[in-house]
Amino acid sequence: MIKAIKISGLVLFLIGFSLFLSSFFLGYYKIDKNIIIDNAPSKPALEAMLNSSKNFLNQKITSPFQFVSKLSSSIEKSNNEILLKFGFNKDQLEKLISPYKNNEKIVFSLQKSLDLALENDPEKEYKKESFREYGSWLDQREYSNIGKLKEDIEGVIQNIEKYKVTKEYGIDKYSRKSLLYSLSKASNNGPVSSSPLLFIILTYGLCIIGAVLYILPKLDSHPGIKNNHIFHRAMSNVGWLGVLTGSFLILFYIFLYYFPEYMTSWIIMVDPISQFIKNADAGRFFLYGFIYTLCILIMGIRMIIKYRHSRYQIIRTISVMFFQTAFAFLIPEILLRLNKPYFDFKNIWPLDYDFFFGNELNVLIESGALGLFMLFWGIALIIIAVPVFVFFFGKRWYCSWVCGCGGLAETLGDPYRQLSDKSLRSWQIERYMIHGVLVFAVIMTAAVLYTFFTGESELLGFNSYSIRETYGAWIGAGFAGVVGTGFYPLMGNRVWCRFGCPLAAYLGIVQKFKSRFRITTNGGQCISCGNCSTYCEMGIDVRWYAQRGQNIIRSSCVGCGVCSSVCPRGVLNLELKDEEGRYNEPILIGMDRAEVAVK
Repeated sequence: MIKAIKISGLVLFLIGFSLFLSSFFLGYYKIDKNIIIDNAPSKPALEAMLNSSKNFLNQKITSPFQFVSKLSSSIEKSNNEILLKFGFNKDQLEKLISPYKNNEKIVFSLQKSLDLALENDPEKEYKKESFREYGSWLDQREYSNIGKLKEDIEGVIQNIEKYKVTKEYGIDKYSRKSLLYSLSKASNNGPVSSSPLLFIILTYGLCIIGAVLYILPKLDSHPGIKNNHIFHRAMSNVGWLGVLTGSFLILFYIFLYYFPEYMTSWIIMVDPISQFIKNADAGRFFLYGFIYTLCILIMGIRMIIKYRHSRYQIIRTISVMFFQTAFAFLIPEILLRLNKPYFDFKNIWPLDYDFFFGNELNVLIESGALGLFMLFWGIALIIIAVPVFVFFFGKRWYCSWVCGCGGLAETLGDPYRQLSDKSLRSWQIERYMIHGVLVFAVIMTAAVLYTFFTGESELLGFNSYSIRETYGAWIGAGFAGVVGTGFYPLMGNRVWCRFGCPLAAYLGIVQKFKSRFRITTNGGQCISCGNCSTYCEMGIDVRWYAQRGQNIIRSSCVGCGVCSSVCPRGVLNLELKDEEGRYNEPILIGMDRAEVAVK
C-alpha cells in the first residue's frame, strides 16, 4: 500500500511536470498594431516598429524562439531607423569638418558648422540642440590637425546616439528587454492564455499532490538519515538524473534572469494568482517567488518528516517556511496592491545588493512615513541586528532560520547536502571567493552612493553604473541564481552560501570573532562514523573536530544542526556560552541530547 502511494505520487508529479514543460511551447504568438501601440515607448519608436514589423504583423508564429528572433530584429531595425532620422549621418559628419580641411590653424565654430551640416534637415533643431548639449565644449576649440577634430566630433555623435536619441525616441538596452518581454506576453495566444486556471491545476496542482503523496510514506520509516545508498543513486550522487535536474535548474534561471520573453506562457499561467494577491498581472519575479515558495513549503514537509526526531529541526524548518511565505512572498506583493513600495523586511544588505541604489532610495524617500520606516529598518538590520543577533545566536539566526536562500537550500537542496566538498583546497577557495564578493559588494555600494549624493557617475576612473550592472548580472543573477541553485545536484545545496553570499561573509566574520555560539564536541564518545562530515552542507570536516574534542567555530558554519541530528552518540551539541564562559543548551537553541541519538 505504501509503495503504491509513493508510485502514484511520482506518476502524478511527472504528469504535472511534463505538462508544465510542454506549456512552454503550447499556443502561438501573433502581434498586431494595437499591441505595438500599447507598448511602444515613444511616437517615433511606434512608427519605426510598425514599419519594421510589417513582414510578420498578424501572423501566427508557433515557436517562441522564432517569434522573439523576429521581434528582436524588428527592434534593431527600428533603432537604426530612429538613429538615421534623429542622429548624424556620414554626410553631415563630413560637412561639420569640411570648412576646416584646408586650414593650417583650426578653430572650430559650433554654430557655423551646424548651420552648414544641417541646412536642409527636417530635424535640424533637435540635432542642433543635441550637439550643443553634448558638444558645446568643442566651440572655439583649437586643433592642430583635422584628424583630431573628426575624432572628437565622432565621439560627440556617438554619445548623442547612445544617451539621447536612443533613450528619448528609440529603445535603449534597458527598455529593450522590458519591451521584448511585454510584447511577447501580449502576443501570446493559445490554451494557456485562454485557460490559465485550468493549467495551474493540471501543472502545479498535480505536482503538489504528487510530491506530497511521494513524501508522506516517509512517515512509515525511521526518522533521520540512514545512509541508504545516497552515493549510489543517480539523483544524489551526480548521476544522470542529478545532472538532468541541475541542467533544468540552470536553464530555468538563465531564462528567468536573461531571457524572460521566452517564458511568457509560464508567467501567464500564474496571472490569476497574481491578480488575487496584488490585483495586477504576474511578472517573471512573481512566477519565481511563487515557485520558490512552493518548493520550500512542499520540501519543508519532507524535511519535517525526515527530521521529526529533532525538535530543533522541526521548528527551524517551520521558521524558514513562514519567513519565505509571509515576508519574502506575500507581504511585498500585498504592499504593491496597496500602492506601497515593494519591500522584503527580512532581506539584508549586502545580500539585498540593490538596497542603496538611487532609484530604490528615491522610492522609499518619496513614499512618506512607511518608506522612511523601511529605509531605517533596512539600515538598522545591517548595523544593529546583524552584530547583536550573531553575538548571541551565531549566524544561524539568519542563514538557517530566516534567509530565503538558506530556506531553499535546506528544503529543496537537502537531498544533495552530502555533495559538498570537504577538502582543504575547497575551504581555501571558499574563503577567497566569498570575501572577494563581499569586497566587491562594498565597493559597488560605495560607488552608487557616491553617485546618489553627488550626481557624478565616475569615481576613480570607474563608472558606478557599469559596476552595479556587472555585479547584478554576474553576482546577483549569475552566481546567486544560475550557479547557486542550479548546482545543487552537482556541488551540494549551499554553493552560493559557501562561495558567494556577501551577507554570509559579513555574518561569518562576526561569528568567528564575536559570538557566544559554538558547536561543542565530546571527542571521547566519537566513533568516527563520519555522518557529521558527510552531511555538512557547508563543506566542514566536522569529524576532524569531533575526534579531537574541539569546538567548531568556523565562520562558514550556519548552525543548521544536521551534524548533531545525525550523530548516533550525541557527540555534537549546539550551545551558547554564558557570561562565565560555560556552555549551556537553552530551549530551541541547543539540542536535547535525548532527542539527538539516531536509532
